[in-house]
Amino acid sequence: MNDIIGNKKELSPEQHNDLLRTLKARFENNMNRHENLEWANVQAKLAANLEKLWSLHYMESTGGEPDVVGYDKETGVYIFYDCSAESPKGRRNVCYDREALDSRKEFKPKDTAMDMANIIGIEILTEGQYRELQKLGDFDTKTSSWLKTPFEIRKLGGAIFADRRYNHVFVYHNGAESYYSARGFRGSLRV
Repeated sequence: MNDIIGNKKELSPEQHNDLLRTLKARFENNMNRHENLEWANVQAKLAANLEKLWSLHYMESTGGEPDVVGYDKETGVYIFYDCSAESPKGRRNVCYDREALDSRKEFKPKDTAMDMANIIGIEILTEGQYRELQKLGDFDTKTSSWLKTPFEIRKLGGAIFADRRYNHVFVYHNGAESYYSARGFRGSLRV
C-alpha cells in the first residue's frame, strides 16, 4: 500500500501520468476488446474519478494489465477487467475469503482474494464475466482464477475457480481455504 499518500488513495503526478500512458497504449493495441470506443472519452472519465484511477494502478502493479472491455450505455460507465494472459502474479497464493483463511489451522496464506479485491476497490469476476473475457482471447492457459462464488456453494465451504485448457473454459470447485501458486483472481472495475 505504498501508493497511498496520507490516508487517501492517491497517485503521485508521475504515477498518474505513467498509468495513463500504459492504459492508453494497451487500449490502442487491443481494439478488439472495445470496438467503437474512443480513448479520449475513457480518459475524461478517469480524470473525473481519481480513486478509480488508483484502483487501476493497483490492478496494474499486481500484474493485472487492466483494459476496457465494455461500456454501459445506460449508466455511461466503462468496464475494465484484468486482461493479463495469466492470473495476476501479485494476486496469487491466496485462499478465497477471510472465513476460509480463519478456518486454516496451519500453513495459512498471507491474504485472501476477497480481502485484496476489497482493498483494491474491484469486484472479483463472476463466471459469466470470466466467460465473456475468454471470448476476447486465451486467458489462464497455465494458471487459474478464483471466481465470485454463489452463496449456495460458499455456505457449504466451497468456492469456484476457472481456467482455459484444451481450448475450452473449465469452471471447477475447491475448498475455499485452498490456495495455490498458480491460482489468483481477476477483477472488474466500473468507471
